[in-house]
Amino acid sequence: MKQSYYVEALWDPEATVWYSESNIPGLVIEASSVAEFERLMNELAPEMLAENEHIHNERVPVEFRVKATREIEVV
Repeated sequence: MKQSYYVEALWDPEATVWYSESNIPGLVIEASSVAEFERLMNELAPEMLAENEHIHNERVPVEFRVKATREIEVV
């Protein structure tokens, strides 16, 4: 059975940055926007999978999730 992989973009309101949580060994991402985060994920995840999981010349599904909590004012 193939390993399933995920990358989650989490918002840190204090640092005002999106950071990664992932089960791809070696993958660490910080970005100021979700678009930048996704661009970095598409660039870095294949490198980390090749280097650390020895995956080459195949397509690997990666679940991409974005998670943030927002406070809204209810009047």
